[in-house]
Amino acid sequence: MKQVYIFFLFLLSMTVAHANVVLPAIFADNMVLQQNSEITVWGWGKPYEQITVVGSWNNDTVKTITDNQANWKVTLKTGNAGGPFTLTVKGYVTIELKNILLGEVWLCSGQSNMEWSARLGIDNAQEEVAKANYPNIRFFTVNHRTALSPNFDVTGNWAVCSPETMIDFSAVAYFFAREVQKEINVPIGLINASWGGTPAEVWLPEASLGSNRVLAEAATKIPEMGWSPREAGRVYNAMIAPITSYKIAGVLWYQGETNVANPETYHTIFATLINSWRQEWGYTFPFYFAQIAPFTYNESPTCGADIRNAQRQTLSVANTGMVVTADITADTMNIHPTNKQDVGKRFAHIALNKTYNKTQFAVSGPLYKSHKVKGNVVTIDFDYAQGLFAKSKITGFQIAGEDKQFKPADAIIKGTTIEVQSKQVAKPVYVRYSYRNASFIELFNAQGLPASTFEFRIW
Repeated sequence: MKQVYIFFLFLLSMTVAHANVVLPAIFADNMVLQQNSEITVWGWGKPYEQITVVGSWNNDTVKTITDNQANWKVTLKTGNAGGPFTLTVKGYVTIELKNILLGEVWLCSGQSNMEWSARLGIDNAQEEVAKANYPNIRFFTVNHRTALSPNFDVTGNWAVCSPETMIDFSAVAYFFAREVQKEINVPIGLINASWGGTPAEVWLPEASLGSNRVLAEAATKIPEMGWSPREAGRVYNAMIAPITSYKIAGVLWYQGETNVANPETYHTIFATLINSWRQEWGYTFPFYFAQIAPFTYNESPTCGADIRNAQRQTLSVANTGMVVTADITADTMNIHPTNKQDVGKRFAHIALNKTYNKTQFAVSGPLYKSHKVKGNVVTIDFDYAQGLFAKSKITGFQIAGEDKQFKPADAIIKGTTIEVQSKQVAKPVYVRYSYRNASFIELFNAQGLPASTFEFRIW
């Protein structure tokens, strides 16, 4: 009996001695931490385990004790971009994370056009993959998961950018990072949490929808799909909620194709998503998004244009920016345009201008601002319209009366404005531009950036 008791004590001592302090998957070798900020490091351990955390960039030591739920967290200050550094977490055992960089961390999310990789097919794929040697760009891919309630951890790992890792990572995100790094010369960390075919609703915290019956009913219009969920909150719970304490510089978003099934509520859904993510992170980070590309959708002749217009309207949310893709889409029968280079570059130019104060980079093409009416002539004013010009005959304008039966309109550029009128509409009530699913863009500004789809009512 005594021998059994001694053996039990031995097993107990071994259990305590080898109890592992645990970090979430987002904390690992090769990661990038946000520079010049206060970051949160968290994890789990034995209840009331003493935890010590040290970052080698400043060697500050922070201590805490695990609570009775086995949780712990600390805050650390980071300094200027650089590395490599280590992060040491010591409890009953010691974890040392190596090859860490301080730099700029961007979360990249959405559906398949954000997830799309060089392996799946992009322009000049072989050449782009071969030259993807950027050791100061790091990738973290969040694996596809769903959950009924917010999870505590994701599955994934950090990887150094190389031809072997870039080929399967988000091409848009990679081209964004390559361009930004070229200009500001700091490490870039990319967290890719995207899932092809997903509607915006699955990326929302379910509670943010509240009791809104209109949004709930709109969500039921999205058809069941064999490759992705459609239930509100399911993907957010598993792929976003676990990393909302990880400090980021901002978000890149490319999504909307699936929401052509319920475009009438997309602006509300999208604005709610942006605001709810910011609330969960606790600060108003930049949120830059790509407008969906022209494509021949079957749902209705204008459902894609409705989404593009809703995305344009979402620019009313503070600290946002939009990439227009209509002019870099060669094939309107392909929902995954292969020119990801220019999409990533345009994302980068918005960030360089708005986040990193490099004002020489253009932010946007012409955006509808306001209008005036005289008789049946509507004069439209634009933001970002210096050097406004048309690359071909302007055929994209339409005007309608109260009956909303749109007729083709003639358009004339006058400086930074455009005068439009239709002989078939004596009293204009509605004006729209590039408002078909597969419409291309004719209007550009001096920076060579295209105008956005838009529609407005004359009150």
